[in-house]
Amino acid sequence: MRLAELSERSGVSTATIKYYLREGLLAPGRQINATTAEYDEEHLRRLRLVRAMIQVGRLPVATVREVLGHVDDDSLGPTIRLGAALWALPQVPEPDTEDEYVQAAHREVGALLDRLGWENAKQLTTISPAYRSLVTALAAFRRLGYDWGAEQLTPYAELMHRTAVLDLDNLEALPSGTERVEFAVLGAILNEPALQALHRLAQEEESARRYGFE
Repeated sequence: MRLAELSERSGVSTATIKYYLREGLLAPGRQINATTAEYDEEHLRRLRLVRAMIQVGRLPVATVREVLGHVDDDSLGPTIRLGAALWALPQVPEPDTEDEYVQAAHREVGALLDRLGWENAKQLTTISPAYRSLVTALAAFRRLGYDWGAEQLTPYAELMHRTAVLDLDNLEALPSGTERVEFAVLGAILNEPALQALHRLAQEEESARRYGFE
């Protein structure tokens, strides 16, 4: 397809597509002559991913370029490739290791992983942004006087593992490693807010079921 058709099918203006090409977010098309290039379905899929990252995820171009670099790095194994792409997305700051609440949260998360038998997750604690996010959240709970730790989180973690199984099942249905990582990045941008919204809707439903609308 030519640039005009790529623009029409993707809903992205030709000027924006040219900008993405200049910034290296989209691979060049196959050159037909000095002024015309041809694009294919892979360009369309990547363009939709870039658009979601920038317009929905509000990610800066530099971050998008870094994420896409990991998406396209087929020299990495599936776990590291997926992790690198997701870890390049904006994350919470590194928690203060000298803070007593952070130290207590580290112990609680360690106890949680032990209770769950998540030995692989334990190996990623020094580099995983998800681990840091969990530590930061638990430290905040404790700082506010709430005893929220391994015991309370275990049933939630078990539900999240079932969600992760569904996620990986859906990933494995895709034909290529690149598409799987692209889908995971889209999931982080689009599906995680959807799951958060479902969680809140479920809370509203259960609250109304128990207490009515008074």
